[in-house]
Amino acid sequence: MSGHGLVLGKFYPFHSGHSHLIRQAQRASDRVTVQVLGASVESIPLEVRADWIRESHPGVRVVAAMDDAPVDFESEAAWDEHMALIESLVDEPVDTVFSCDAYGGELARRLDARWVRIDEGRRINPVSGTAIRADVAGNWHELAPAVRAWLTARVVVLGAESTGSTTLAAALAEMLGTLWVPEYGREHSEIREGGLDAPWRSDEFDLIVDRQVALERRALREVPVPVLVCDTDVLATALWHERYVGSTAARLYEAAAAHRPLLYVLTGDEIPFEQDGMRDGEDIRHGMQQRFRDVLATQDVPWLEVRGDVPTRVEAAASALQPLLAEHLSFAVPLEARPIDEQRALQRHARSTSLG
Repeated sequence: MSGHGLVLGKFYPFHSGHSHLIRQAQRASDRVTVQVLGASVESIPLEVRADWIRESHPGVRVVAAMDDAPVDFESEAAWDEHMALIESLVDEPVDTVFSCDAYGGELARRLDARWVRIDEGRRINPVSGTAIRADVAGNWHELAPAVRAWLTARVVVLGAESTGSTTLAAALAEMLGTLWVPEYGREHSEIREGGLDAPWRSDEFDLIVDRQVALERRALREVPVPVLVCDTDVLATALWHERYVGSTAARLYEAAAAHRPLLYVLTGDEIPFEQDGMRDGEDIRHGMQQRFRDVLATQDVPWLEVRGDVPTRVEAAASALQPLLAEHLSFAVPLEARPIDEQRALQRHARSTSLG
């Protein structure tokens, strides 16, 4: 091994080809620095990308910085701008630059380092950020669990008792080919001290929220496609707090606002009520359903109420989801894919914004 290795890129998003490059640098170097250089026009925050790499490669030093200089390898002025930033981010001289793309040769020359080209032409790992941005679902297997978790959209199915929310969550997940997260609150109801007859305490709902979110976070890293179906969420838990404690818990609504899904699907209360020994009763159901409608109408996450049999409900939910999911999985065009004149204009705008 020899000295200090350098890997840099946008990591927009981070994928298996990047991991291969970093691993090869680690094999050949005593220590490796990875520079995440993004542009202000891109739609994934720099620190999110840096954290992805830190999780997947804990043995490397990861630094991130905004680089709005034009991507013009024929321009000496552009190179000077890039190099000023790159050199400011290294904490000791670079011995070797590792890259897949040809710019690595000139970068190494300017750093007085040697260049090692890894997987020229991407024959070992035929994947690129461009390909992933164009088809996230088709390249899902190329993404690390942390990247999947960040990109995955959540669809929350909720409703009053005996409206078929659990049935719909399972059926919708099956149709989408993904996982679904069951309702922790029901499990808690079965194991809580005193059973269903004991008075509910406000802090029980904090526990339910914590457990529900933990189940979601675990599933987000395991989904086979970029969508996860959830049978209830924090907002629904806040509503059940009102029902069983008799007061509004502002903290739960605040938590719900900070944990927004892509879509809410409210299951209709037109179907017959079925008592399973744990439910309040038909006399409570319709009033609770109206409360769900009222609360959903006051927040800005898209929502719809579905009625009919299960296939009809699944079709309605899926139809509402598809355009939202397409938008969710779209990326802002990266800087280097824009015309040079536009890149320079964006750079001027970024500078003027940073100066206030």
